Amino acid sequence: MAAPEERDLTQEQTEKLLQFQDLTGIESMDQCRHTLEQHNWNIEAAVQDRLNEQEGVPSVFNPPPSRPLQVNTADHRIYSYVVSRPQPRGLLGWGYYLIMLPFRFTYYTILDIFRFALRFIRPDPRSRVTDPVGDIVSFMHSFEEKYGRAHPVFYQGTYSQALNDAKRELRFLLVYLHGDDHQDSDEFCRNTLCAPEVVSLINTRMLFWACSTNKPEGYRVSQALRENTYPFLAMIMLKDRRMTVVGRLEGLIQPDDLINQLTFIMDANQTYLVSERLEREERNQTQVLRQQQDEAYLASLRADQEKERKRREERERKRRKEEEVQQQKLAEERRRRNLQEEKERKLECLPPEPSPDDPESVKIIFKLPNDSRVERRFHFSQSLTVIHDFLFSLKESPEKFQIEANFPRRVLPCIPSEEWPNPPTLQEAGLSHTEVLFVQDLTDE
Repeated sequence: MAAPEERDLTQEQTEKLLQFQDLTGIESMDQCRHTLEQHNWNIEAAVQDRLNEQEGVPSVFNPPPSRPLQVNTADHRIYSYVVSRPQPRGLLGWGYYLIMLPFRFTYYTILDIFRFALRFIRPDPRSRVTDPVGDIVSFMHSFEEKYGRAHPVFYQGTYSQALNDAKRELRFLLVYLHGDDHQDSDEFCRNTLCAPEVVSLINTRMLFWACSTNKPEGYRVSQALRENTYPFLAMIMLKDRRMTVVGRLEGLIQPDDLINQLTFIMDANQTYLVSERLEREERNQTQVLRQQQDEAYLASLRADQEKERKRREERERKRRKEEEVQQQKLAEERRRRNLQEEKERKLECLPPEPSPDDPESVKIIFKLPNDSRVERRFHFSQSLTVIHDFLFSLKESPEKFQIEANFPRRVLPCIPSEEWPNPPTLQEAGLSHTEVLFVQDLTDE
């Protein structure tokens, strides 16, 4: 459950909070949120300031301590390589150097005073980053216009995105800060950075991010990395689960020397990437195994649920079938009971049997479907319906039947129909004093 102070964050702030924690490796969520709030939730500036702190440079949001912070060489060893400008040679060289020294000192002093005073008049426009990707693209175009297209592949994204990709891909990230006004920048870009062997090394073994410090995005990275001079290169990699500067190269360095220094830094720190790759592979295998176990569990659970569903359906089917059978039994029982009641009622309603000596009586012998015989006397004036009711009242008679005479062969209309709404009497039906009639079972028709 989220802590109370985290519940008022927007979705965008929550995503930035998690991304910042992932990039910096800070475990405390409160510390991550405090840092982002100091930077107005600007994640790029917050990440850069965090890298600044890791290098031992005071944070721009903390007052400087009484003495400079010391880098813990046991945990965060930063390889630093500075190329000094060559000293003047001979009397002529020293003479020129001494003559130009006062002018150079005066120029840079006045320039620094002017820049310092200008900050009080108006803020440095580079301090506000509005289009970081645009800054990168603009620097790329100006670089290609001046030095050609034979250069290392520039990372076309923000510094924060480059850090994120280097961490995700477990690659070295080489950062180059270009000082437009520095006297060595032009020679470094033209002769060193664009050298084929340097281009080949950078393109094959690392990501390369570059920007001018005159651009807001480059200036912001410059404030985080605190370069001393130009040209400036910083090698960054994932070390101890956080992005760390492991090498700094400053000054006009030659191509062979740059290749040697970059190779040395990579070789010295390769074990960290190998260890991290092994850990990631182990985590991925554990995750895959857990996912397979979860899938197997879900498959087993679905199989059990399917079996249970089929068992429920089978129980429900049996229950419905038993209910149907029971309903059929009850319906059949009601039908038989109603039939029996109807037989009894028909029997009670039958007129009395005439005496044998009655000249108007008719003796009828009925042959039932079960080959049994029943005989009874009826009066000539009685309707054929009486014959039907008598047979219906017998226990052994079928539920539905018709009565047939043999000579001539015909079916007697004992039940009212459209042709015979009022069944005829025995005399009208042409029966004699003694008749044999056949009962035809119609129950199954």
